[in-house]
Amino acid sequence: MQTKEILINCARFIILVFLQVFLLNNINLLGYINPYLYILFILLYPSTGNQTLLIFLSFLLGLSVDIFEDSGGVHAAACAFIAYIRPVVLKYSFGISYEYNSVKIERAAPTEKFIYVASIIVIHNFIMFALEIFSFDHILLLLKSTLFSGIFTFILIMGSLILINKKVK
Repeated sequence: MQTKEILINCARFIILVFLQVFLLNNINLLGYINPYLYILFILLYPSTGNQTLLIFLSFLLGLSVDIFEDSGGVHAAACAFIAYIRPVVLKYSFGISYEYNSVKIERAAPTEKFIYVASIIVIHNFIMFALEIFSFDHILLLLKSTLFSGIFTFILIMGSLILINKKVK
């Protein structure tokens, strides 16, 4: 990565943690709907970047949210997992574009972007809520929390991507 990309990723990391911790964690609709914008860092990390560094940074990202939220590591585990599985999701979302390292989420086709973002959000939320609830007796709560928080997170992330895309043009 170039120096400019490193600075952009550092700023993105810090801004997303602060937004999540001080603003978005205070939004709790109906007791189980909470947006998780901080995973935008993982979504926007360059596909040509170092995979090991991404997993480490994702763990730190989740750990930062866990420290402020006192949630016992569920965010760190979910973030590390989605960073680990991200190449697979990129491959089935973008296909041949990923193979040639020409994936830019800001310039991707709407269907590819939808599949990529939705997949990462669902995986993240399912793992996070499964670790948080940790009981098969509450499987309905797990699915409901995953679905509704996922929808809210998806809307927030897609809105952010539209804003980013307008700034790029």
